[in-house]
Amino acid sequence: MKPIVIAGPCVIESASLLDEVAAELVRLREKFNIEIYFKASFDKANRTSVHSFRGPGLEKGLQMLADVREKHGLKLLTDIHESCQAAPAGEVVDVLQIPAFLCRQTDLLVAAARTGKVVNIKKAQFLSGLDMQYPVEKAREAGAADVWLTERGNMYGYNNLVVDFRNIPDMKRFASRVVMDCTHSVQRPGAAGGKTGGNREFVPAMALAAKAFGANGYFFETHPDPEKALSDGPNMLYLKDLENVIASLL
Repeated sequence: MKPIVIAGPCVIESASLLDEVAAELVRLREKFNIEIYFKASFDKANRTSVHSFRGPGLEKGLQMLADVREKHGLKLLTDIHESCQAAPAGEVVDVLQIPAFLCRQTDLLVAAARTGKVVNIKKAQFLSGLDMQYPVEKAREAGAADVWLTERGNMYGYNNLVVDFRNIPDMKRFASRVVMDCTHSVQRPGAAGGKTGGNREFVPAMALAAKAFGANGYFFETHPDPEKALSDGPNMLYLKDLENVIASLL
């Protein structure tokens, strides 16, 4: 199975940001002849602080994502946090993503699957790869077109994550597509004074290690200027560096 890349800014900040990132993804898609999905969130419902930026919301955010598809011809992925978001999001995007902390929420999984779209389930920070058999079963039995699984690390004490790469082959028992979330796996949750920190310098190595363990998808949150990003800046990859990371994987 050919590898895919999922990439984009953490959250929808502006139309100009989406355009800049999408244009670069189109260039990389053509250069490397790979399948790329554009990812951005219309609402970050799980921010550390109540004062953190969340995004433009469901209606406006989905319209902005639809504009990306129309202008750039990219496939789309976005995450949902509530069952009621599944149907409208499913009308716009190709892949509905289930956030890690919500991967056991039956109603959310079923609502996403009933759209008939691909469902990408991120493995919770408190579960093993083998535990993901059951979320996959829920989504498949509810009619998902396909189910992907994404590794993003496990909690390691307070404010830290560690990746057990054995989870990748374990999850390939249940899903043909296993994605490595190379940027969320270097987060330092809640470790930056009311927001999440991170160590983006480890992103390229995370990707290569995941390849060695059989991953066939790679997830990168990326931004032209992560230091000024409104969400997840410390772990996001600089947009200018994405090309070299993809090249190393191919």
